[in-house]
This record gives sequence, structure tokens and C-alpha cells, in this order.
Amino acid sequence: MTARAGDYRALFDLRGRVAVVTGAAGILGRVFCQALADHGADVAVVDLDEAGAEELATDLAETFGVRSCGIACDVADPASVAAMAAEVEARLGPCDVLHNNAATKTSDLAAFFAEPEDMSLETWREVMGVNLDGMFLVARELGAGMARRGRGSIVQTASIYGMAAPDQRIYEGSRYLGQRISTPVSYSTSKAGVVGLTRHLASHWAGAGVRVNALVPGGVRSGQNDTFIERYSQRIPMGRMAEASEMAGALVYLASDASSYVTGETLAVDGGLLTW
Repeated sequence: MTARAGDYRALFDLRGRVAVVTGAAGILGRVFCQALADHGADVAVVDLDEAGAEELATDLAETFGVRSCGIACDVADPASVAAMAAEVEARLGPCDVLHNNAATKTSDLAAFFAEPEDMSLETWREVMGVNLDGMFLVARELGAGMARRGRGSIVQTASIYGMAAPDQRIYEGSRYLGQRISTPVSYSTSKAGVVGLTRHLASHWAGAGVRVNALVPGGVRSGQNDTFIERYSQRIPMGRMAEASEMAGALVYLASDASSYVTGETLAVDGGLLTW
């Protein structure tokens, strides 16, 4: 094969493709939507926060010149997911790229950050309902359509704590938005489930031309206090936390034809944490 100038650069081109991002109005979701739009994708901005989703969609269309729409969806509700999928297709067309990104800290931060022996089953189920059930419901709904059309890429946001246990020593004196923090057992378990779901769907849909991979972010600066930032950074070979924008390149790679022979993988963007 003789390559021409631009052939490899074009692998990252998402023009003409429809991307759906769940949890799109959050800290990382906003960056993910911007990255996909900047590479030419039309973006369905999906979030429980309808006003936030619509505001971001307007910004994407104005900034990047793509089609974009904001859609409210509760990913833990099968009827809401089905309605979202139908609205995406009606407004933008069939989904080519799904970034399954929605997750929850629940409505009660104190309950969410409870120790395993103190965590209620209600909180556990609330986390699982979004972080794992929601991933399955959205992947089932949109992935089935991709498989029928013979093409698609699904990227699911997992976590380093779905791959390894948290170091409990970093949490003494650590705060997030004023709240004592930890990595809850419900969160770790749900994200480990995302990795398993990703591998299963990758194998199941590989023959239908649908790739399924997991993006595994490390710790991102987003309101933690200085104590946490310093202690976490000491656990990282690169010596610092990530900025949200540093997750974007990995998403574009997994969403695009640049990763056309990659499926069932977990791509960690963690500054080297999982090497230790």
C-alpha cells in the first residue's frame, strides 16, 4: 500500500458520523463532546440535566459548526433510553459512535462515600442502576442498531478503580467540594462491571462490525482539596493529577477509524498509576 499525504490523519476524521454522549453535561462529558465535535461529528448531548444538555448542544453547534441536540435521559430507565435513541435518530440520524459515559454520585454524597460496612443497599442499588444497568441499557439500545447496520464504535467510561483497589492512605484529610471522600465500594464494583460488560459486548458484536472498548480515566482535578491532590499525585509515576482535556485524545482514537482493529480493550489514561 502506498500512502498519500493525509491518509493517516484522515483516520481521526469523524465528519458525517453521529455521536451520542451520555453524562454529557458533566466535567468530563463536556470535554468529550467538544473533542468529538472538533473532529467533525454531529453530537447528541444526552444528560439527566436537560437544560445543561441543551446549552452545551447550542455551544457545540456555534463553536464547531456541527449539528447537535440536547436530550434529557435517565439511563437507568429503559423507557427513557428507548425514547432517547428514537429522538437521536429522528433529529440527527443513526448512531455511529456511542460514548457510554453516564455515572452517578447519587443525591446524597455522605451516603455515597460511606464505608462498605455502613453503605445502605438503597445507595448501592442507586449507583449500580446508573453506572452499570444504565451502561447496559444504552449499549443494548444503540449497539443493536449498529450491529444491524454493520458498523459502529462504543466507548464506555470505566475507572482505574474498576481495575485496581484504591489506596486508602490517600484519603485521610481529603475533601471533595467540602465533603470527606473515598472511593466507595459501590463505585469500584460498578466500574469493574463496566470492564466485564465491555469485553462481553466486544466479543458478541465483533462479527457485526461493532467495536466496544473501555476508556479508563485516572484522577482528574475537579474540586478536590490540596491534601488529596498532593497525596494522589505521589501515587502517580508522572507525579500529578490529570486535566479533563487529557482524556479527549483517547476518546477520539477509540471512536474513530484510527482504532479500527481495536476491540475489547481497556485504555487507561492514568499517568502510569496502574503500572505500580
